[in-house]
Amino acid sequence: MGVPVSVLLDRKGTVLEATGLDATLAEAAERMTARNIGSVVVTYDDGTLAGLLTERDIVREIASSGPSALEMAVSVAMLRDPTTCDPTTGTDHLMRVMTEQRVRHVPVVDGTWHLVGVVSIGDVVKWQLEELTNEAQQLQAYVRGSSY
Repeated sequence: MGVPVSVLLDRKGTVLEATGLDATLAEAAERMTARNIGSVVVTYDDGTLAGLLTERDIVREIASSGPSALEMAVSVAMLRDPTTCDPTTGTDHLMRVMTEQRVRHVPVVDGTWHLVGVVSIGDVVKWQLEELTNEAQQLQAYVRGSSY
């Protein structure tokens, strides 16, 4: 199970980089570069999830259409039905899903498909490493008899 995804969002914050369907790929790429992130979520006007646009999607579109692809709307290149989770999803389950589906970014949505945050594989791995380090330190302290 791990911890709920909401714990990761609480730690990293829920500030999202989102864009509308009509933004260009160039605008989306500029936003990703400015925030040093690998994806932006695409939302409808009401704030519900429309899709996910990753660096890979932009590169793929440029490879097939040439540099003029940068003037295309994100709706052309985005993944329309991305893998999502809700805030109660466990990190162990999410890591398994991300690995099996080979996705690096998962939008977190509530019951009405409103965006709550985005979790990256880096967020999940960082949490897992911190948990393993903490567990190892506790075991070492127990073995030394200094845990009390």
